[in-house]
Amino acid sequence: MTPEARDPAHLWDMQEAARTILQYTDGFSLDAYLKDGKTRSAVERQLEILGEAARRVSETFKQAHPKIPWQRIIAQRNVLAHEYGAIEHFIIWNLVITHIPALIAAIEPLMPPLPPETP
Repeated sequence: MTPEARDPAHLWDMQEAARTILQYTDGFSLDAYLKDGKTRSAVERQLEILGEAARRVSETFKQAHPKIPWQRIIAQRNVLAHEYGAIEHFIIWNLVITHIPALIAAIEPLMPPLPPETP
């Protein structure tokens, strides 16, 4: 299977991780987020999944859709996975409230329709 053939699955993973982040933080304020270690950890894990899926999207697809900040998404994943002592919770919160909804909106039209369910 070519890398391009896997792109829809990676987009799906990105979309699901982004939506899950919004579910986890629904109704939260910055203060509540900062005080809730479980939610911070859960959001960070979903950001890692999002970044890993973005890393696996083919270069052809990335180049065709330059408005999506592929490298920033991947770089954030790398910070979370490898430089966890450098995590800035305020930056993560800003991602959640500003960039995640915009990312969902950008990915949505790029996702192919789901195949019909077979009985």
